[in-house]
Amino acid sequence: MSRLLPGMMAMAAIVVASNILVQHLFGQWLTWGAFTYPLAFLVTDVMNRVYGVRAARRVVIAGFIVGLICSLIGTQISGEFGPLVTWRIALASGLAFLTAQMMDVALFDRLRSGRWWRAPLVSTLVGATLDTAIFFSIAFSASFTFLDPAADVAWANAALPLLGHGPVVPLWVSLAMADWSVKLGLALIALVPFRIIVARLLMRPI
Repeated sequence: MSRLLPGMMAMAAIVVASNILVQHLFGQWLTWGAFTYPLAFLVTDVMNRVYGVRAARRVVIAGFIVGLICSLIGTQISGEFGPLVTWRIALASGLAFLTAQMMDVALFDRLRSGRWWRAPLVSTLVGATLDTAIFFSIAFSASFTFLDPAADVAWANAALPLLGHGPVVPLWVSLAMADWSVKLGLALIALVPFRIIVARLLMRPI
């Protein structure tokens, strides 16, 4: 368990930081949390490559528990427009994280025998896409209002041009597209630290 502690601590730090930074806007379509949360996939992939699929799953579960605690705390803190985290957002966040990360782990394990970059890149791209689709649809789509009728998501369903220039879509779709684009970009950038961290860890006794 001690060998997994750094990975668990890193995952917990990313989840906590993302839960805090998601409260602060970066431009019109993003929050600062969009730049920290994708690092969770990097941690998962490093643990998977170095210690195996079971270890990676344990790190994911640790991150899920920390995220769940953060969400529950957020539902009890009132902001200017109500709770900082609605029950609907808490559900969307937990389900998206657990589903996407477990998919990442499974895909990485299936592709681990290929070129070094294939497993982390493909698993992260698929996981990030799944994460974005699950979170934004459950958290903001009018189709899921029944999950938390008291949550006001009318603002997220306002009809606006996609990212300010495309076809008219609900606002949450633009937010999802912007978030997804950042995740894809960071998936490519993360290959560099992935290669370096894995190389260094594999030089140590395991």
